[in-house]
Amino acid sequence: SGGFHHSQMTFIENTSEVNAFILTGLTDDPGLHIPLFIMFTIIYLITLIGNLGMVALISWDSCLHTPMYFFLRNLSLVDFGLSSTIIPKVMTGLLTGDMIISYNGCATQVFFFAGFTGIESFLLAFMAYDRHAAVCRPLHYTTIMTSKMCAYMLTGGHIWGFLSSTIFIENVFSLSFCRSNVIHHFFCDIPPLLVLSCSEIHITESIIFIFGSLNVSFPFLVIFFSYLFIFITVLKIRSAGGCQKAFSTCASHLTAVFIFYGTIIFMYFRPTSTHSMDSDKIVSVFYTMIIPMLNPIIYSLRNKEVKNAFRKAVKERRLQFHHPF
Repeated sequence: SGGFHHSQMTFIENTSEVNAFILTGLTDDPGLHIPLFIMFTIIYLITLIGNLGMVALISWDSCLHTPMYFFLRNLSLVDFGLSSTIIPKVMTGLLTGDMIISYNGCATQVFFFAGFTGIESFLLAFMAYDRHAAVCRPLHYTTIMTSKMCAYMLTGGHIWGFLSSTIFIENVFSLSFCRSNVIHHFFCDIPPLLVLSCSEIHITESIIFIFGSLNVSFPFLVIFFSYLFIFITVLKIRSAGGCQKAFSTCASHLTAVFIFYGTIIFMYFRPTSTHSMDSDKIVSVFYTMIIPMLNPIIYSLRNKEVKNAFRKAVKERRLQFHHPF
C-alpha cells in the first residue's frame, strides 16, 4: 500500500487538480482493522436502534407529544444522520482496505457532517430554552412553547445548519489541492483538507471560523443563560421534591450538552500548534460516533417518562403477541 500511496501522491504533484482523496484511516496497523470493524459495527447498531427506537417511541406515545420530546425526536434523527455520514465509510475502509473517497464524495461528507453538527448545536439550545420555560415560567409554558413556535425553531435550526455547511463547502472546495491528496484523518473534515491546499487560505479560514463560532457560541449562550435562570429559580424552590424534579428534568440534557460542546470546543477552538493527528482522531471518534450513540442512552436512562413509554410499548407488544386476533 505504501507504493500505491507514493505513486498516487507523485501523480497529484504533477497535476493541478485532485479528483479523489486517500484517507489514512484510524490506524496503520492491519491487525487492528477487524477488531475496530467489529467495534464500530456494534456502535453503529446501538446508534441505529437507540435513535430510531427513540423516534418511534416518541411518535407512538401521545404522553411524549410535548415540545421537549419534539426536539428530542429530531435530535435522534440528526444523530442517526451524523453517524450514517461517517461510520459506513470508515467500516468499508477497515473491511476492504479501500481508503479512497471521490472529490464529490468528500464534499458531500463535509456538507452533511457540518450541517448535522450545526443543527445538533441548535437543537440542544432549543431544549435548554424549553427547560427554562418549563421551570422558570410554568404558568406561561403552553403559550411560550406552542407547536408553531417549535416548528419555527426547528426549521430555523435546519436552515442555518445547512446554510453554514453550504458556505463551508463553497469556501473549502473552491481552493486548489495540489500538494497531496492524502487526508490524515478517517473522514473528510475541514482542518485536514485545508492543510492540503496550495491556495491562499487566510480568508477561507476566517470565514469558517466566523460561521463555526456562530454555530457554537450562539446556542451555547442560549444554553448558559437558560440554565443560569433555571438554577436561580430552583434555588428559590423551598421543597426538596420540587428541587429534585426540576434538576432531574435538566440532568440528562446537561450531560448531553457538556459532552457535545466539550469535544467540539476541544477539537476546533484551540491553537493549531496544539493539534496532534492521533489525539484529533480519538476526539473525532468521540463526537462522530460515541455521542450519537450515547444521546438516546442518556435520555432514556435518566428519564421516567421515556422508561414508562418503553414499558408500555413492550407490554402492548406482548399482549398483541399472546392475543394476535
